[in-house]
Amino acid sequence: MVNRFAEQPAEIPSWTFLTNHAHVMICITQNPEVRLAEIARKVGIGERAVHSIVHDLVEAGYVNLSKSGRHNVYQVRLDRPLRHPLEASHQIIDVFGPFTVAT
Repeated sequence: MVNRFAEQPAEIPSWTFLTNHAHVMICITQNPEVRLAEIARKVGIGERAVHSIVHDLVEAGYVNLSKSGRHNVYQVRLDRPLRHPLEASHQIIDVFGPFTVAT
């Protein structure tokens, strides 16, 4: 699997074009078995914030969560529509497709 992130970002900008929810989705899309601590490190937020975001994504049906032993395994629902009315005519894959890992 290709790691598209640097191990430690040199500096996280004060603002970005994507939200923390989007950054978490990118991490999950690229590694369905990623741990919350790893997501927190890559996104630059706390583990509790990541847990809350993952909960939001699961509750809204954008991410499926299953267990493999003691580990969580995630699956992003790329067929779901974007949430904001300005983007609702597009699916998640339209935004996150370029971030997915080729299998």
